[in-house]
Amino acid sequence: MTSLLHTLRHHADEVSCCSFSPSLLATCSGDKTLRVYNTADFSELPFSPLSGHGYGVHCCCFSSCGRHLLSCSTDGSAIVWHAGTGEVAAVLVHPARSPLRACAVAPDSSLVLAGACDGTAALWDFPSKALRRCSAVSESSVAACCFSPCGQMFVTGCTRGDLKLWDTDVSLLHVEKDAHDLGVACCSFAPQFKVDGHRVEFRLASCGQDSRLTIRVVSRRDGAVRWIKVLQYMMRQHKGPCSVLLCFQNRGSLLHTLKQHDGYVTTVALSPTAPRIATGSMDRTVNVWGIGEEVGGTAAESKQTVCQGRKLPGHRSLLVADWSEEDVHTWLCEEGLQELAGIFEANNIDGAELDQLNGETAAELRIESVGLRGRLLRKIRALRAEQSGPDGPDEFLCPITRELMKDPVIAADGYSYERESIQSWIKGKNQTSPMTNLVLQTTLLTPNRSLKMAITRWTSSK
Repeated sequence: MTSLLHTLRHHADEVSCCSFSPSLLATCSGDKTLRVYNTADFSELPFSPLSGHGYGVHCCCFSSCGRHLLSCSTDGSAIVWHAGTGEVAAVLVHPARSPLRACAVAPDSSLVLAGACDGTAALWDFPSKALRRCSAVSESSVAACCFSPCGQMFVTGCTRGDLKLWDTDVSLLHVEKDAHDLGVACCSFAPQFKVDGHRVEFRLASCGQDSRLTIRVVSRRDGAVRWIKVLQYMMRQHKGPCSVLLCFQNRGSLLHTLKQHDGYVTTVALSPTAPRIATGSMDRTVNVWGIGEEVGGTAAESKQTVCQGRKLPGHRSLLVADWSEEDVHTWLCEEGLQELAGIFEANNIDGAELDQLNGETAAELRIESVGLRGRLLRKIRALRAEQSGPDGPDEFLCPITRELMKDPVIAADGYSYERESIQSWIKGKNQTSPMTNLVLQTTLLTPNRSLKMAITRWTSSK
């Protein structure tokens, strides 16, 4: 139920990592460059490629708001780029110039973390770009690292196979020896977490060279940490590491096997806003996949399958204005308006155009049937009401006041609030998160520009 949408062939060496923001896809490579693409049509941005590293680039990731792009390299440096312009915001150098294998940005963009080949992890203060701490965390190379969603902890994984959990003062909270007996390849926390009284529960996924994917529950209460392995998959379904990507449901059943690469698959990234997956390989290519369409089928076949009643997973979680032409096609079929699919496709109607459609523009599309035109307009009005609610989409409302945000900011807990509301909350000597009740590690507030733009688009369409 997937389809290959794009193959990007711009890198001159193996692709080492790829990462999505809400509107961009970044890739990096052994050719010393990063490349940045617009996720609307996967065209390369004018300032791409980014050339600032002296050696191969191992890892790249976006800040949670999508404003900054972080990369790290064998040259021992981590570079912070302005995602919108490609300009260098900062160059962070490891104290010993040790090659950096992995990097991460805290959810509130207060810290930058990088794991090095000498077994150390370096932490920089993001606003000041000052080195906060560089500590030994392993006896072997640090190959993977990630922050918890609350930003108060991080995990490191090494080529020896150990996984370790740390607080942001680099105090060890938990260690699991030989978590992957041939070395840890990557690790990542689920963005959602569970709060039960004073206990917070996270899910951590890791995989390694032993072909195992493991899911663990990390539970923290009053400073004490519990670490439970809940699921483990032996990925025997792999037909070889050169050309296969496996996707699992919550219970571990195989969903899809993707076989388009001619070299080892080195990286996988999932879009936060659309049903898209990007895979990078040693064959120097990046493939972008759509989830919800038949692999190997034609576009017409894929659309016909959608019209038979299968929904495109996740498209309803996006703003209408952010829908692709394929999403609009899916919606038409779901609503029994298949007769209009050809007209919409011929006129390249995407979500933004659909959101602005009215009686006058519907007539310009030469929809001659008055009844069909009326049904379309009623469905559009219902769609707007479904996604917006009376006061706007829920994600546009401040969690404190439940009012539409005008100046949304991201706090240390990873949630977005109206700036004035969260500032008043903090000034009232309330140093805990309004959402999690955990202590806020910093009062730094980061503008959520992507959310502000989405709110502006929604408001202007009213």
